[in-house]
Amino acid sequence: MLTALSIRDVVLIERLDLSFGLGLTVLTGETGAGKSILLDSLGLALGVRAESGLVGGGAEQASVTACFAPPAGHPVLEVLTEQGLAVEDDIVLRRVVMKDGRSRAFVNDQPVSVALLRRVGSLLVEVQGQHEQMGLAEPAAQGALLDAFGVVPALREAVATAWRGWRQALASLIAAREAIEAAQRDEEWLRHAVDELAALAPQENEEERLAAERQRLQQGERRAEAIAAALAELTPRDRRNAGPAATLRATSRALERLVPSGQSNVANPAAPALAALERAEEALAEAETLLTRLASESEADPRLLEQAEERLFALRGAARKHAVPVSELPILLDTLAARLGALETGAAEAIVLEQAARAWRERYVAATAALTAARRAAATRLEKAIARELPPLRLDKAHFHAEVSALPESGWGAGGTDAVRFLIATNPGQEPGPLARIASGGELSRLMLALKVVLSSGSAVPTLVFDEVDSGMGGATAAAVGERLARVAEGVQVLVVTHSPQVAARGAAHLRVAKAARRDRAATLVDPLSGAARREEIARMLAGETITEAARAAADELLGATA
Repeated sequence: MLTALSIRDVVLIERLDLSFGLGLTVLTGETGAGKSILLDSLGLALGVRAESGLVGGGAEQASVTACFAPPAGHPVLEVLTEQGLAVEDDIVLRRVVMKDGRSRAFVNDQPVSVALLRRVGSLLVEVQGQHEQMGLAEPAAQGALLDAFGVVPALREAVATAWRGWRQALASLIAAREAIEAAQRDEEWLRHAVDELAALAPQENEEERLAAERQRLQQGERRAEAIAAALAELTPRDRRNAGPAATLRATSRALERLVPSGQSNVANPAAPALAALERAEEALAEAETLLTRLASESEADPRLLEQAEERLFALRGAARKHAVPVSELPILLDTLAARLGALETGAAEAIVLEQAARAWRERYVAATAALTAARRAAATRLEKAIARELPPLRLDKAHFHAEVSALPESGWGAGGTDAVRFLIATNPGQEPGPLARIASGGELSRLMLALKVVLSSGSAVPTLVFDEVDSGMGGATAAAVGERLARVAEGVQVLVVTHSPQVAARGAAHLRVAKAARRDRAATLVDPLSGAARREEIARMLAGETITEAARAAADELLGATA
């Protein structure tokens, strides 16, 4: 419910802070006192269009803050959570309007769009006026109100469950059919691609293994070439190149000739050199032996390198062809094979899915049939309940009809297969028409009140505002309006702007709106009334400018009758 309203610099209201409680709050005052300014201010906080003319003279901006205490589990809490806004015990809506007409909106002191502010406000307050009706006149809300009035929730839940199951089954069926159609269109290509990839048989992480193997084989080949080159230098096959061993032997023979033949007892002056040459010759022989052994151990196989490269190039070529990384070739093969397999198994799967969709549809149709029957029964009870409320509101010639009609299958949904409309005929012989098309604003306001009396328990909106719903009424009709407003206020908070003393006397709280001069300018003031002050205001409403004792006595009678 609305707990507080703070207004700053809106037209004639410079500063105003109001508190509200449960039940029926009436706002009275002379014409032009500023009651409409109060409703316009509340409308700003609820997200209605802002205009620069609302900013009071001399002020740079106007602001309105409305504080609400929604009941536990109210839908507005879900909206706040969905939008990432702080959820607190109280919900504070604030609107600031600049002199140029620009405005800013806030929910719980967090900036929001005006559209979101309007969405939140519509869940908290419903306004009914002579020229503007919101909520009940909206066709989209009428089905929910009829269900809340007289339909068991389990019936709606069964329909919603069947609808979701049917939709999911149809989605699966459509996906299966699309897969089959796609596979059929690409069958020839699929078979070629699957055969090609299956022959290639790509393995997981194969590219990395082949690249490492290729590098190892290349390094082995280079090592073998280096060893072979070294051996060729030690033991050249070209006779013109004697090689280092032959050179050493030739050098030794030359040095041995330093000692003439037959003079073995003569020391060779080159003996140390000969010894060194002998050691070098032995070292060369050992090096040759070691290199020969190393060559045999690291003997490269060019065929293995060629095979590894061919495999690696084949994998990369297939990856380029299908525009995927080499690592995804095994997955691609499985995917294409599955698509190809859908040609063989898809038909059977589609039959199963068709059967499932058909079963869900039958379940949905059965559930909606039960829901439709319940709605039609509820519509009959609602018509009778509304009919009882119309005569006291001077609508005894009006006929209310709750129409439940079948929607085409394209209009079916989680809410069922019905279109619900509230229709009214205000004169005998007149065809019932939609509520919003009723010519008389007063008739529509009274009809809305009758509907609220019957349907208020089904509405999630905790605060109702009626703007001069009793306009042009008096006597018994005004008393009937007041009595019904009080009944509605037993279930929800009701604020009503009224010129009727019979309605004003019904209020649990009474606010008087008056215009006064303040600092050489007109200002709208709001005073809570009780006791003698309230009696005097109701007497004024009865008598006009001159309040008589008879008017005061009549005011006492009205207040006593409603006590």
